[in-house]
Amino acid sequence: MNGDSLQSPSDALGVIVGVSGPIVEIACFGHLPALHDALRVKSDEDSYLMEVHHHIDETHIRAVVLHRTAGLKRGLPVYNTAGPLQIPVGPACLGRVLDVFGRPLDGGAPLVVQHSRSVLAPPAPLAEVRVLDDMMLTGIKVIDLLCPFVRGGKTGLFGGAGVGKTVLIMEFMHAIASLHQGVSVFAGIGERIREAHELWKEMARSGVLPHSTLVYGQMDETPGVRFRTGATALTYAEYLRDSLNKEVLLLIDNVYRFIQAGSELSGLLGRMPATVGYQPTLLSEVADLEERIASTTAGTITSVQAVYVPADDMTDPAVSAILSHLDTLVILSRDQAGRGIYPAVDPLLSHSKMLEKHIVGERHYTIARRVREHLARYEELKDIIALMGMEALSPQDHKIVTRARRLQRYMSQPFHTVSGHSGMKGVSVPLEDMLTDCECFLDGEYDGLSEEQCYMRGTMKTTDEGLVA
Repeated sequence: MNGDSLQSPSDALGVIVGVSGPIVEIACFGHLPALHDALRVKSDEDSYLMEVHHHIDETHIRAVVLHRTAGLKRGLPVYNTAGPLQIPVGPACLGRVLDVFGRPLDGGAPLVVQHSRSVLAPPAPLAEVRVLDDMMLTGIKVIDLLCPFVRGGKTGLFGGAGVGKTVLIMEFMHAIASLHQGVSVFAGIGERIREAHELWKEMARSGVLPHSTLVYGQMDETPGVRFRTGATALTYAEYLRDSLNKEVLLLIDNVYRFIQAGSELSGLLGRMPATVGYQPTLLSEVADLEERIASTTAGTITSVQAVYVPADDMTDPAVSAILSHLDTLVILSRDQAGRGIYPAVDPLLSHSKMLEKHIVGERHYTIARRVREHLARYEELKDIIALMGMEALSPQDHKIVTRARRLQRYMSQPFHTVSGHSGMKGVSVPLEDMLTDCECFLDGEYDGLSEEQCYMRGTMKTTDEGLVA
């Protein structure tokens, strides 16, 4: 079947001539639509949105359907929306759970639309972009000390299942809402419906939801939806930054699933795979998303992105593509979680571009370096301690190990967002208090305390046991 022999409605772009999974081939009657334009199809059962991804020849295109394709058939007319996918934006997006089209998933009323925005907006003009070199304090001790966030920067959160990644993300949201009077946008790319529901309800219980927008492209959605979930969430973040002048925290879980969705689409569209089977457009697709995360004269967007590392290989092309855009790297360790130290941040592998003497100051830099040295020396001596015991250590090493163990436990912290489950009141620790505590640990002022007295607490000034620094 070709386009010349088809009857067309007067305003139709063309008709469907083939359906293969989520890929639809369309014969056009006149000019081809632009790449990434949104197209609309109406069948007897439903209406469908699709996105142009490939110009085959002068009259045929391939588009990716953003819905299930049941009900689509050859001969259906296709209409052009004359632009990329548009979503409704407005202040009412806060406190809502939405899909990639901006439609509510929380059972509430549709958004009150002020206006619409394209999900494929270009990055902010270079003249309006601000480069920020100040810290975004989170109140989380290990983060603020060893891998501080860059305000307006990008942080990668690397962790597997069960190490506290979701709890840490929720605590970041709480910090933005309480410490910075900002708002959060969460992008759940390829989320399991159980995880999405748990996060939504937990955020409602912890009081974070009214200052947040949740955008989900669930695991059972088509690759086109999963591929555009991050762009939709980023569009809401840009709206909150530009129109409401907010400090925005953008959380993406998981960037690797965004890359997987792009790889699926690439294979379906017939592109030749590149390195390790990834799509040839891997670098440009990641850059298109990451370069829009920027701070302007209107407001800031700070991004925290969960990243899955396939086979724990940090040299994987997908991981390398993401790493090149990040300012801070936070590694969540299963060993730390096994010891009951939460947040389970590995203090030796995590690092930040912000941790420089001319940025954080001489005192912070020196304390962070000394803490890392103590923990690194303890790591070196672990085998000797396991084989021969602490008695085999020199007096100097014995002192370093006992202080490192106290510091390790001091870096644990009860969180606000899980206080209902843990029974411990959440704490947020000011940077100055934390630096003072670490100095005291390093100088031996707390050598008389047991390790249990340093565990799961805020500052060392006062505790439930009545200890005073």
